[in-house]
Amino acid sequence: MKILIYAMAIVMCALTAKGQSKSNTMNTDKLTNTTVKKAIDALQSADSNGWFALFTADAALYDDGNKMNFRSFFEKALGHERFTSIDKVENNGLDLYGRFHSDQWGDFKTYFRFHIDATGKINRLDIGQASY
Repeated sequence: MKILIYAMAIVMCALTAKGQSKSNTMNTDKLTNTTVKKAIDALQSADSNGWFALFTADAALYDDGNKMNFRSFFEKALGHERFTSIDKVENNGLDLYGRFHSDQWGDFKTYFRFHIDATGKINRLDIGQASY
């Protein structure tokens, strides 16, 4: 009986680990800007402390050209929105294009355009739907 329980526990751990690695892993090799990579890693892992630490206190957010409240937008989005692939990187690693998942809006192509100030903090982020 102990062997059966032990075997079932191993199988359950393996299945759980397999599911977790598949859903949480995304290739970020194309990200060449260190700050942008840290931001995307924080977004992907829903790390709000890590995410907000990379931005200035007055960071601007534009969603499809519309000014939004940066903090409240990402307080709601973190943990519910993420890239599923990074397809293209431009502008010295500051502009990303890829497939994106939102629990609210579904799956679509998007862009993120990061603007970094002289201190190395992100002071503006433009996001929106992309066609490429």
